[in-house]
Parts: sequence; structure tokens; C-alpha cells
Amino acid sequence: MSSSQIKTLVSMLNQIAANNNYKKTDEETAKVVADHVNKFWARSMKENIINYANSDGSALSPTIKLALAQL
Repeated sequence: MSSSQIKTLVSMLNQIAANNNYKKTDEETAKVVADHVNKFWARSMKENIINYANSDGSALSPTIKLALAQL
């Protein structure tokens, strides 16, 4: 997967987290993000972002890392 595709996925995850920023804890926000990804992302998108998280993940926030750990 190209770096621009990874940037797009990271941007999408950040937007989902920002839209759910009203949650009280990072763990609650991460659960909402994980649920959204499970429901609406294609398997290939999930695989690509998980592979990125496992190989580098430097552009991922701690909340997003928590969410990806739930997938």
C-alpha cells in the first residue's frame, strides 16, 4: 500500500476519533472508532491499517492504536 493511501486511512481514523471526542475517556472513544471501522470499512482497508500499525504506526494517535488493538 502506498504512503498516500496510508495517510488517507490515518486521516479517516483521526476524523472518526475527532467526531467522537465527546467521550469521557480515550478507551471509550477507541471503542467507538473500532466499532465504526468494523461496520463500515472494507476488509482490505482494515488489513492495510493494521499492517501499518504493526510495522510502523508512527502517525497513529494513542487512541487510534487502542482502537486498532480491538479489531
